[in-house]
Amino acid sequence: MRYKDYYQVMGVPRTASQDEIKRAYRKLARKYHPDVSKEKDAEEKFKELQEANEVLKDTEKRAAYDQLGPDWRPGQDFRPPPDWGKGFEYSREAPGEGPAEFSDFFSELFGSRSPFGAAQGAGRTRRGFSAAGQDHVARIEIDLEDAFGGGTRTIELRTPELTADGHVLVKPRTLRVSIPAGVTDGQQIRLAGQGSPGVGGGQAGDLLLEVSIRPHARFRLEGRDILLTLPVAPWEAALGETVSVPTLGGPVEMKLPAGARAGQTLRLRGRGLPGQSPGDQLVVLRIVLPPDSPRSRELFEQMKREIPFDPRTTSGQ
Repeated sequence: MRYKDYYQVMGVPRTASQDEIKRAYRKLARKYHPDVSKEKDAEEKFKELQEANEVLKDTEKRAAYDQLGPDWRPGQDFRPPPDWGKGFEYSREAPGEGPAEFSDFFSELFGSRSPFGAAQGAGRTRRGFSAAGQDHVARIEIDLEDAFGGGTRTIELRTPELTADGHVLVKPRTLRVSIPAGVTDGQQIRLAGQGSPGVGGGQAGDLLLEVSIRPHARFRLEGRDILLTLPVAPWEAALGETVSVPTLGGPVEMKLPAGARAGQTLRLRGRGLPGQSPGDQLVVLRIVLPPDSPRSRELFEQMKREIPFDPRTTSGQ
């Protein structure tokens, strides 16, 4: 995929006001409209202009696009940064890809599977002269420990606004948020009244925080289940000893089955994310040899002599 410089397409600087963008679009639309233009490649240029205008005329899309930074070059290989869109507050009435002729670049940034296209914020409901405010959406990241235990956390959001002189400004916003225990990846936390203000006495919109759970150094999340790879000594696996297993709720003693195998999965029920149907913790065994030493070699040599075992035969599997 190739990066598109929408400002270059519109022929305006990145500091242009919304009025300057509007005037530039009108001028270029007259120049390249396929029905009247004599320019070479007018139809293709008009499509590029339509796409650029779709982004730059919209305060939120423009602010999101600007978050990519100014160092990209037209035609450069492009993939959105992994954290792009995190903590960015915006409103969307419905997801969409834009017109079919818009590029893959546009769909990647603003299509239905992007952070800025998957939201379904509510539009305003009018009653007489009053109107309910629009819902806003923001994607936040939390630690797996927060998802497990819940609690109150401070989050930082970035909110795009249009200044009086027609420029787009991204302002910081700080909120204290109660995270429910057992929240899952992709779940939304609703903050009532934290969206757009209502008009004419209408009710304010809500703020929907879409949760993304950060990868953990030790645990892996699958739905509500938590996976852990547990190193065990060969004798612990062979003898079926009791070992201490880390969980998000604290260490738990677990007895291994005698003759446990590397890669075998054991289950600690109810030790996953809490909920109406709590998840489990799945423990995958990894057998680890002791450090090399004369004594360990001596014991392995003894086992080699005294135990008739070939792991590559069917009987040893």
